[in-house]
Amino acid sequence: MQSYFLVGALIAVAVVSFVVSPRVRTADGFFRGFSDTGGVPGVWTLTLSQVTTWIFARSLLNAAILGYAYGIAGTLAYAAYYLSFLTGGLIIDRLRFVHGHGSIQSYLDERFGRLGTVSYNFVVALRLLSEVFANLIVVGIVFGATGSVEYTGAVVVVALMTLGYSMLGGLRASLRTDVLQMWLFLVALVVVVALAMGNESFDVARMMTSSPDLLSPGWVLLIVALLQVTSYPMHDPVMMDRGFLADRDTTRKSFLYACALSLGCIVAFGLLGVFAGLEKVSGEDLLATLERLLGAPAMLLVSFTLVVSAVSTLDSTFAASAKLVVVDMKAATPTTRNGRIAMALCFAGGLAFLFLGNDDLFAAVAVSGTAALFLAPVIVCCIWGGWRVAPWAYLVSFLAAIAAAALYFLESGNHITIMTDLTGLQHKYSHLLVLTAIVLIIGFAAFVLGRRKETA
Repeated sequence: MQSYFLVGALIAVAVVSFVVSPRVRTADGFFRGFSDTGGVPGVWTLTLSQVTTWIFARSLLNAAILGYAYGIAGTLAYAAYYLSFLTGGLIIDRLRFVHGHGSIQSYLDERFGRLGTVSYNFVVALRLLSEVFANLIVVGIVFGATGSVEYTGAVVVVALMTLGYSMLGGLRASLRTDVLQMWLFLVALVVVVALAMGNESFDVARMMTSSPDLLSPGWVLLIVALLQVTSYPMHDPVMMDRGFLADRDTTRKSFLYACALSLGCIVAFGLLGVFAGLEKVSGEDLLATLERLLGAPAMLLVSFTLVVSAVSTLDSTFAASAKLVVVDMKAATPTTRNGRIAMALCFAGGLAFLFLGNDDLFAAVAVSGTAALFLAPVIVCCIWGGWRVAPWAYLVSFLAAIAAAALYFLESGNHITIMTDLTGLQHKYSHLLVLTAIVLIIGFAAFVLGRRKETA
């Protein structure tokens, strides 16, 4: 009965998404989200779109899982990544209104040439593919065990459904459906949290003290997040693309409002994980514990929020992939047909990653966040500071970040033990902290040495 309800709700969301998605025929509408009359999205459309595309299914599950495993520290650590709206807003503001560029690729090309754009596009492409497969993983496990018929069927159906209406309207469709999906998500989240608060075991004071060990992995991850939050937003085209649509005042407000709203949502969902972690019994996982504590109806709403957030992220990912390939990389003529082809390629690549068996949800966040660290000195020294830096310094920073991301991925997957052997640290988040610090030191040192006398 529960699965039937969830399937019915998913079909309803799909139908409504198709109905509200505009049939876009212009390149500006498809790639930049403009209306047929050239109008740009307003502040609340941008805000709700930013929030719903960043509160994706993977993020909700990660926040809850980290809270379940490490208490309040785990939830706060994941929530810290949402401060990216503040740093992202500052990046966009300087790029557009101080440096006068209409895209990140334009700025990097002007400063570092082809090296800047190729390296950036490489990291962004990996980010987009990770978004597809990581969110589809969550959809799959909501419907069934990994590899089961229900799991595979849900993944394929949701992916095809989202691809279908995304192809109709590109970014314009994504903006319009994001608003609808965000309201559905907020209503479901408020009801779930209210049900949890009605449980006699739900004790906020107890949850606030659920991470007493200051050396626990949750607090270590919080430090990592604070170190990565400067560079993290710049490698996410979903956020960055929305920063180039409206006027300065609208854009600034949308980033500020999105930061506050998304932090609230992530912390609220993460507290469900903390609550479950305090009440878990041996052998239970997060979802099983929540179902025991809250009951089947509440878990239906939890599953619904996960699926809706996955759909809202997927359509934005497809729109961003079309813009990346066709507009930013200039791989084809900017037409709606070529944009739809790019979407299909992103869909295929994401499914390929998924069925290759990489199912570590946080690995996608940590690896992409580590790879993006090469952008930290670019942001601080060049975008904010106005430095001119030799291209070799940029290359050094990029190679250090990619090497660290690859090392973390292999180490966390137990393929190698280099970090354990060299540092004596056992937990993967401790490894991640060391790697993050090393990359930042190398990157900033290279930029200081490579600084040129002229300023922007």
